[in-house]
Amino acid sequence: MRPSHALLPPLGCVLLVLAIGGCDKAASEGKPGAPGAVGGSAPASPPMPVEVAVARADTVEDAILATGQIEAVQSIEVRPAIEGRIVEILAREGREVTKGTPLFRIDDAELRAEVARAEADRDLARQSLSRTRDLLAQEASSRAELERAEATSRGSAAQVDLLNVRLGRTVIRAPFSGVVGQRTVSLGDYVTTSSKLATLQTVSPQRAAFQVPERYADQLKRGQRVTFQVAALPGLQFSGVVDFVDPVVQLPGRTITVKAQVPNRGRELQPGMFIEARLATAVRPRAIVIPEDAVLPLQGSSFVWVTVGGKAIRRQVTLGVRSPGFVEVIEGVTAGEQVVVGGQERLGEGAPVSAKVVERTPRAARER
Repeated sequence: MRPSHALLPPLGCVLLVLAIGGCDKAASEGKPGAPGAVGGSAPASPPMPVEVAVARADTVEDAILATGQIEAVQSIEVRPAIEGRIVEILAREGREVTKGTPLFRIDDAELRAEVARAEADRDLARQSLSRTRDLLAQEASSRAELERAEATSRGSAAQVDLLNVRLGRTVIRAPFSGVVGQRTVSLGDYVTTSSKLATLQTVSPQRAAFQVPERYADQLKRGQRVTFQVAALPGLQFSGVVDFVDPVVQLPGRTITVKAQVPNRGRELQPGMFIEARLATAVRPRAIVIPEDAVLPLQGSSFVWVTVGGKAIRRQVTLGVRSPGFVEVIEGVTAGEQVVVGGQERLGEGAPVSAKVVERTPRAARER
């Protein structure tokens, strides 16, 4: 049987269908904006949101950090100059006194009697001297007798002066203005010149004393500014001026003692308080400062992201002095530029960014 060709389309029709399909595909590929179109382009990526802070000019100090303690400028143990029994306590513990204020009184009855007897001897010697002069004028006495009378008169007068000095010392007075410390005697105690009666120390100014390693010896000098905080007074910051640099290196730690005078009008500072001091050795008033979290360490170098014209640019920076939350930039950033402090991990060189400025301020303590 001869095969039937009824189901097969004519060859001309097949070629026509293929031609039409090819034209439709070509028209589709030629449409602008169509997927895969020759003249089309990929859509631009949106700007990356980041937080930025403005680099600012500020005063920066090169400083040495050290620990130490508060000391009184003057501090003594009050002791009597003569022996005797305490008959009166004239100043209370903790009282602030001025120079010359009476603190204690020692029994002076015996000394007063001795002064009275010495004054009588002095008067008698003066009368004898006067008579000897009269007799010498009448040539009834010799020059030698006059000289002995003059010596006796001077000696008796000196004895009175000596006893009056001792009598004055029965009242123990404050040698300088300060605060009376703990008293160690009571009424009726017999004291000698080695007996401790109480302590006396100045209040304002005080001294901040601390130890500095000897390698900083060439950077230490009088007049430098010291700021410090006291462990017992959180939130307060104090400042003073160096007035003493020990010329001797202390062993075995090989440190140099530095002391600074500090105002203490509010009497917050007390001798013995522990301090953490910062000694400024150099001051740069127009240094560039940025937040510390803008800095990215990489292979031994430091970098920051800076926004320029809406794009992120990575720069290598040279850093200087650090303070809580901030760091000095010696090279790489100028004042007024915006450095990225949030979102750095998503950035690439030249990436578009949408910057939000955040305010960063130093965490400074209240200063006294």
